Amino acid sequence: MNDPKLVSLLRCPIDGGELTFAESGTIGKLNDAIQRGELRDESDQKVTLALQAGLVHADGKRLYPIRNNIVSMINSESIRLSKVDPTRFAHP
Repeated sequence: MNDPKLVSLLRCPIDGGELTFAESGTIGKLNDAIQRGELRDESDQKVTLALQAGLVHADGKRLYPIRNNIVSMINSESIRLSKVDPTRFAHP
């Protein structure tokens, strides 16, 4: 899942908002939080599997994880970036 053309066709399943690839720094910070056991998904389950990449909502508040080149567009598996630390994961 690294095709920008394909990603441009995908939309947030909640509100239809645009999605873009998360910056590598954001993925690194999230993976660090996963290693520390601090990251939880939208259903408040601890995230235990590292992220390969992610798609960020246009508002920068939600990330849909990508693992093994497959994006999970399930709301309960999304990561609300504003809950982690809104200043660390700001998206333009």
